[in-house]
Amino acid sequence: MEDNSEPEQSPWGHLPDVCLRRVFHWLDNGDRSNAALVCKKWNWAIHSGSLWRRRTITFYGQPSREEMLELQSALWYLRKFGKYLERLEIKLWNPSNPAFTPKFQVTMRGLFSRLVKSNSRLVSLSIEYLGLDCFVWENVTRAQFLKDLSTFLKRMSKWLDYLNLKGARVTLEEGCELLNSLTCLTNESSLSEINIEDFFSFHIPVFSSTLFYQTMSKFHSLVVLTFNYNCISDKLLNTLRKHSAHSLCTLNIKCHIHDPHRQVVRGTSWANLSKRAPKLSVNFFFERVTKHDHLARILLVEIPVRSISLWSYNFRDPDWTMKPTLTNLIPVYWHVLQKLTLRLNNDYEPLDDELLQLTLSCQRLLFLKVWAFLSVTFVERLLQNRAEGKCSLTTIKVGIYTAREETSEEDRLLRDIYMRFKCLIDSEINYFVVIHSM
Repeated sequence: MEDNSEPEQSPWGHLPDVCLRRVFHWLDNGDRSNAALVCKKWNWAIHSGSLWRRRTITFYGQPSREEMLELQSALWYLRKFGKYLERLEIKLWNPSNPAFTPKFQVTMRGLFSRLVKSNSRLVSLSIEYLGLDCFVWENVTRAQFLKDLSTFLKRMSKWLDYLNLKGARVTLEEGCELLNSLTCLTNESSLSEINIEDFFSFHIPVFSSTLFYQTMSKFHSLVVLTFNYNCISDKLLNTLRKHSAHSLCTLNIKCHIHDPHRQVVRGTSWANLSKRAPKLSVNFFFERVTKHDHLARILLVEIPVRSISLWSYNFRDPDWTMKPTLTNLIPVYWHVLQKLTLRLNNDYEPLDDELLQLTLSCQRLLFLKVWAFLSVTFVERLLQNRAEGKCSLTTIKVGIYTAREETSEEDRLLRDIYMRFKCLIDSEINYFVVIHSM
């Protein structure tokens, strides 16, 4: 008997457009291309402008065939739907071949040109880790890319609210020219967030440059500024106080061992900025800068420090000790410090007691992440203090280094500790502890 009934339609055929767009939001370019071929309804939904407000495009130094197809697809869609774009992120992965950068420069030039012509809503631009001081960038290619980027920033400056050029590694003059591109139209910029961490090449004492202060004085609405300590001076802090104190909320400051960081900055300059910017919080990240005398020149008591990260790769350095920093320097922020991250090689210097006392002293400390040579009992004592209400930690992440190859005994002790404080951990603490055999 012949069945003349209509085939049952899939529930996907009745899915509202708003739900379809939500599903398609999570697809990559290849999957979106396939989805657009299913039916007219899906094709129409794929072409919705709301799906193309945010794009991430990744350039690989040595791409596989699949990665190359994905890149071509992303570029095609960006040319087609670039007018809807609001947030663009460009990622550059390990360019190791000098033949790659000219192709990247030409591609970016075309991309910039298309966006300038069609887009009037781009508010966020991120291009990280260009590494323009690397050997893969020939002088001509490098100069042309910087010129194209500068022109693009000039054209889009009226809309941009966020700019991230982390890891660009440019000269002082090139960096200031790029930043000045954002202020060419009105001689000032309304950007609220800038990330120029590792923006300048290593070893440059940016803090001594009048050109840099003049450039930063044109930004009048900064809310978040991320940069390196080699940019900081009394003049810069006074510039921020004069032009952005009404809006400034966060300074993220990286201090690297290879960047100049021994300039003298007065505590009064920090105090004056904090007074004019009452919402200001400062986050410090120190990479291989851990000697007490270096830190003491930077971590002044007048700074409203919310977060400190200390990463050290020193191995048996007889001139290095961490105890003075933990007992004398960091505790001065007992009333403001909320987050502490430490990665230390302290195999010759026990720090359990000092760290425990620090967590008791800093009343607002909520986040503790420590990778160091510690005893298992450190975790037990830390949890006991938290259970008794002596500290306020809500995140505890500990990596315990040990010189022993066999760690089964330590692992058993950690399981026992977890079971003892299980109710507290499961209900109130983001908890992670692991043993690392060194």
